[in-house]
Amino acid sequence: MSADSWLRLLSEQRLGEAVKPGSGDRRTRTAFQRDYDRIVFSTAFRRLSGKTQVFPLPDNDAIHSRLTHSLEVSCVGRSLGTMVGETLLERYPILGHVGLTERSFGDIVAAACLAHDIGNPPFGHAGEDAIGRWFRARPEVTDGLTAAERADLEAFEGNAQGFRILTRLQIPRNPGLRLTLATLSAFTKYPRGAGPRPPNAGISGKKHGFFQAEADFFTEIAHGVGLVPHEAGWLRHPLAFLVEAADDICYSILDLEDGFRLGLVPYDLVEGSLSAIAAKGERFAAPDRYPDRSNRIQNVSYLRAKAINTLATEVKSAFLDEETRLVAGKIKRPLKAILPSGPELDAITAETVETCYKERAVLEIELAGYEVLSFLLDEFVPAARAGWGNDDKFDKILALLPVAPNVDSSPYERLVLVTDYLSGMTDSFAVSLFRRLRGINLPSRT
Repeated sequence: MSADSWLRLLSEQRLGEAVKPGSGDRRTRTAFQRDYDRIVFSTAFRRLSGKTQVFPLPDNDAIHSRLTHSLEVSCVGRSLGTMVGETLLERYPILGHVGLTERSFGDIVAAACLAHDIGNPPFGHAGEDAIGRWFRARPEVTDGLTAAERADLEAFEGNAQGFRILTRLQIPRNPGLRLTLATLSAFTKYPRGAGPRPPNAGISGKKHGFFQAEADFFTEIAHGVGLVPHEAGWLRHPLAFLVEAADDICYSILDLEDGFRLGLVPYDLVEGSLSAIAAKGERFAAPDRYPDRSNRIQNVSYLRAKAINTLATEVKSAFLDEETRLVAGKIKRPLKAILPSGPELDAITAETVETCYKERAVLEIELAGYEVLSFLLDEFVPAARAGWGNDDKFDKILALLPVAPNVDSSPYERLVLVTDYLSGMTDSFAVSLFRRLRGINLPSRT
């Protein structure tokens, strides 16, 4: 049963294309490596270099942006997928007989990890909340939309925007990047549309992972890979748990390291927190193995690497122990909840929330994000709703949109074109446009 399930779950079929048996050459570049490469070369991925991870565009260039965070998550994800794949190929030899390798698993997880934040708007999660809050405060703007369409806007979700980017926006006529069904389903941690959280979906139903505009795309994907349905959508692709685990490991450990580099978290606390995890791994004997006891930055980097290695080994074991239940959709918690080092990882997350996420500069840029995005929505939404030829100022605003509504655009489509534009902005571009439209700065040509 699991072998047949895995054959579907690892589908190389691309969204919007008929299956082409034998297409491509696995010896040079597999279908899943092509997914990874397509994401790397997309403009939406490139823009992550200008989007905040936690700390706002710091002077310290060793601090993470969304781009460097995504690259590191993809590295951890590739390792997790490859380690898991090695054992699954032993359990189910038929997978190897059809040309799949342990790297097939690793490349799917790496590609999904690479794109996991691609839909995040400027200013991080505060940007998501700013967009949703704006629409919730103006019900007249969404009057006439279906309940599901209103939910897309009032609970704006970066995960769903990421799915929209991958399947539609990057090359609209393609559709999107035409990634494999396996990668797209592993990317979608929350395989349901917007609306009330379903009671029995567990972690799969925590948020929504696609908008109404892309619901048919996800239905095609879910049927293609055989996801388990529930009352409001589907349960996760099992490899989505590895994508989530890679992100959980990286943001927890690396946010702590960033906090230390910025002087927000004391060295002794970082050393103790990371050592508590690292010491569970093999061949670790802190502090005797520190590269340089007098160099605290190097020591933290060493402990970070060892802690990530320990956590990756634990994730592999947890996944393989629960593999049958994961494939059957019976695991309702993230993998970190069942790791031996889960409590220590949660303690690190709690520490970074208190010392880093509440740091003054972080709070200030998040509050600025509310102001910037609210103003831009005030300007662009009325123009998009009115359309061309109704107001001279509105026409000028519409001319700024990369894709402007036409006479056939529905009210929902008009609003989504605005959120597409705003969510694709980098932090600095959003601030710059805000300042120019407010007349604080005027554009110049040099």
